[in-house]
Amino acid sequence: MENQEARRSTTEQRSKKSIPPYMKAISGSLGGVMEACCLQPIDVIKTRLQLDRTGAYKGIVHCGATVTQTEGVRALWKGLTPFATHLTMKYALRMGSNAVLQSAFKDSETGKLSNHARLVSGFGAGVLEALVIVTPFEVVKIRLQQQKGLSPELLKYKGPVHCARMIIREEGLLGLWAGAAPTVMRNGTNQAAMFTAKNAFDVVLWNRHEGDGKVLQPWQSMVSGFLAGTAGPLCTGPFDVVKTRLMAQSRGTGELKYKGMFHAIRTIYAEEGLFTLWKGLLPRLMRIPPGQAIVWAVADQFIGLYEKSHLHDAPI
Repeated sequence: MENQEARRSTTEQRSKKSIPPYMKAISGSLGGVMEACCLQPIDVIKTRLQLDRTGAYKGIVHCGATVTQTEGVRALWKGLTPFATHLTMKYALRMGSNAVLQSAFKDSETGKLSNHARLVSGFGAGVLEALVIVTPFEVVKIRLQQQKGLSPELLKYKGPVHCARMIIREEGLLGLWAGAAPTVMRNGTNQAAMFTAKNAFDVVLWNRHEGDGKVLQPWQSMVSGFLAGTAGPLCTGPFDVVKTRLMAQSRGTGELKYKGMFHAIRTIYAEEGLFTLWKGLLPRLMRIPPGQAIVWAVADQFIGLYEKSHLHDAPI
């Protein structure tokens, strides 16, 4: 009985300790670099499918093969620079801000976090990353990805910086925040689901609680991350399609087809049908869950080593 009480007391003391948000931010940025390098081709294919209104691409494989044949293999890594930079900054902000919000919502007595507080923290982190980082970077990335061909003289945008400058010159600074509303809804919902699901899978599958000093094996983190990453795309497909359409249209080319998020949803539904709002879902499922698996494999190792060396006396 005394041993159980001592164990419980030790667990409570550990739960009150927290990992500094900056360590969470660093772990996220490291995972973001790895994800970008591995999964950029899938993101290019997803964007091309979502922008295809004429049925030029018959599916994921056909789209990838067509891009490779007509534009070269390098075209599958179009927009990698803004994508990698955007992922690195996004994950740093996501992990860091989520840690700050979770610390604010933790019970002051026990140091524990409720599932409701975890959801709110994840949603807040998603909204913040959408407004500060995701929207402007994705506007540039999508404008670059929708360009066909590799010959610089035939392309309107010569690179990420030139693209951003052209958008600001032709559409104003707010042009970089086209599609902000669906991006906020997509990212807020995604991160609320992802952080909550990741914690739940860690507990259920591996009996791992945050702050307990247990370092998951990389493959265990990948399983939890993969499963946690599947919920968001299913729930937020329409927001992602609308976001892509709004970001792709240029104010410098005349009247805009879509006036805003709700107008875009109505227009796409009326002209192309309900299932178009989930267009690109399969490549999203091919990219986001594996991406989360990669990110969490890196982040959990980094954080686990920090917990072992700074919060616990147990050997690694």
